[in-house]
Amino acid sequence: MIDNPPHRVGGPTNPVDTVVRGACPHDCPDTCALLTTVENGVALRVQGNPDHRHTDGALCTKVSRYTERSYHPERILQPLRRTGPKGSGQFAPVGWDEALDQIAARLKAIAARDPQAILPYSYAGTMGLVQSEGMAARFFHRLGASHLERTICAAAGAEGLITTLGAKVGMKVEFFAEAKLIVIWGSNSIASNLHFWRLAQQAKRDGARLVCIDPRRSETADKCHEHIALRPGTDAALALALMHDLITHDWLDHDYIAQHTLGWDALRERALQWPPERAAEVCGIPVQQITDLARAYGTTRPAAIRLNYGMQRVRGGGNAVRAIACLPALVGAWRHRAGGLLLSASGHFPIQRATLHRPDLLAGRQPRTINMITIGDDLLRDSSPAFGPKIEALIVYNSNPVAVAPESGQVVKGFEREDLFTVVLEHFQTDTADHADYILPATTQLEHWDVHASYGHTDVLLNRPAIEPLGQARSNTDIFRALAARLGFDDPCFSDSDETLCRTAFGDEVDFQTLLDQGFATLPLPDAPFAQGGFPTPSGRCTFFNAGLAAMGLDGLPDHLPNFETPGSSELYPLAMISPPARNFLNSSFVNVKSLRDIEGEPVLELHADDASARGIQSGQVVRVFNDRGEYLCKAEVSKRARPGVVNGLGIWWRKLGLAGTNVNQLTSQHLTDLGRGPVFYDCLVEVEPAASPTT
Repeated sequence: MIDNPPHRVGGPTNPVDTVVRGACPHDCPDTCALLTTVENGVALRVQGNPDHRHTDGALCTKVSRYTERSYHPERILQPLRRTGPKGSGQFAPVGWDEALDQIAARLKAIAARDPQAILPYSYAGTMGLVQSEGMAARFFHRLGASHLERTICAAAGAEGLITTLGAKVGMKVEFFAEAKLIVIWGSNSIASNLHFWRLAQQAKRDGARLVCIDPRRSETADKCHEHIALRPGTDAALALALMHDLITHDWLDHDYIAQHTLGWDALRERALQWPPERAAEVCGIPVQQITDLARAYGTTRPAAIRLNYGMQRVRGGGNAVRAIACLPALVGAWRHRAGGLLLSASGHFPIQRATLHRPDLLAGRQPRTINMITIGDDLLRDSSPAFGPKIEALIVYNSNPVAVAPESGQVVKGFEREDLFTVVLEHFQTDTADHADYILPATTQLEHWDVHASYGHTDVLLNRPAIEPLGQARSNTDIFRALAARLGFDDPCFSDSDETLCRTAFGDEVDFQTLLDQGFATLPLPDAPFAQGGFPTPSGRCTFFNAGLAAMGLDGLPDHLPNFETPGSSELYPLAMISPPARNFLNSSFVNVKSLRDIEGEPVLELHADDASARGIQSGQVVRVFNDRGEYLCKAEVSKRARPGVVNGLGIWWRKLGLAGTNVNQLTSQHLTDLGRGPVFYDCLVEVEPAASPTT
């Protein structure tokens, strides 16, 4: 039977054989609905909910093994206190009360001097609105801690979309199945957007043409009709060249442009500066590929673009998204429910963030903001008028910055500071947890309440706890409630239960009873949301020229911005490197799940045969990948997946599970993108050579 447990934080009563509705917590656009089978209080298996149309009973390889993660023998199930040097991974058990008392005392002493010396560090280890920032944001607002600028994944693309369409909005994913042309841009959908891929395959069977744009010949590119392997960071040049041909061949919807766009004349002039020949040289692709795609996009109805965040992790990532987001309006693709563009649907969700996060608890204070991308440098800064107080305490939850933050050599130096007080809420002893003063055991998705929006579809999902917390694990919310109490925060909001927080997240905008009854609720949105314009911009139009950006001294029009590290600009480091995720990992999650790590084997660098031959490198050989920021040892794989001049360092391995205690982020930089102050993981030059001492 499907379990409808009592509506309380403590979890279900666990009959002998129940199936509990939940939601996948991980950073993926699919946000799947889960069914967890429980017998005698033990979760036996996790499956996709067939009643949820977007999940349709199917899960990715990673989440289908979620019980292996929850019951992992190395899971942390009691609080731990450091006994050895920072980074040594030496800890001893400690009781919850003692740990919380000591943590609170340390935070209280620091806050008495300046609460801005305390920094939270979190991201999308869980995408749930409650266990991510539901109680944590309240705690840090009340404390007056420094704000964290959470940018490590999608900030440039999000800002590019907002400045063009007005919000993170787009076409409804289910209608990709009806498109006649699908352009998959910057996405390995088979690995990272499985349920969209099923829709694309349905469209393909019905005669649609699929085009993949990606520097790497991914598994998705293998299955498309055409692969356009452009150089990293040149996507805006390609988009502008497509516009050029749409204009010169008059493949335009003049009525839609006139009625529903802003800044057409200026964009037209900019696009005409980008003939296909110019873009082909910049992108490193044949002219014919550009002209053929322009013709297909300009003459096929309906045409849909599935844009993803891989392509915006470069200097000009925000501008690239702006340029691509202009394309559907030029040809009137938004008129069709199977036309338009989807990067993120998260702006459609009526999340009550102020009610959930309670910024009013700041009581007029305006703490500084620290960007999570620059944490390596910022942890090593002393107090100054420009920076503010030195960071004295770091509370890490839902993230593994030592593995995932750029230029990790600097990050490690910061975390190794003996005077830095670090608390990590975790399931496992990650690279970051190794550097903690205290590790606090957190619950997994099977053990707590949460509610989820999505950035790939438009359903709200509720997650019920399927089992009681294992060992002494506590939910993030419970941990921050306990710390708030010890710091004397008696505001009533710190007594809100997790179910109350779930109800608060959407208020009256989503029927909570529907979530309780079926586990999900669909937002009431039109099939073709922008068929008649109505974009969530100030003008209601798709904004080609953004006056707000121009007022800040930025380019009001989208343009191609070369990478910080452009191939050919350095004799020492002639190869561009991108670091897309390994298929069986998700950021640094699942790396310690043995069955998934066994599939991946070892850390790999894919090289084109020409680049490998020039360096005397063969598949299976240990290579040294290096630049001025550091070096990384991994196994070479001579592969058609790499284009000439570009190497693919598949990530993100835990450093301590790598060949020499580092991972690919040893090489990436702390530069920030043009918009959104995001990361430039794929804007990175390196050299590769055989390792001096082969490692097995």
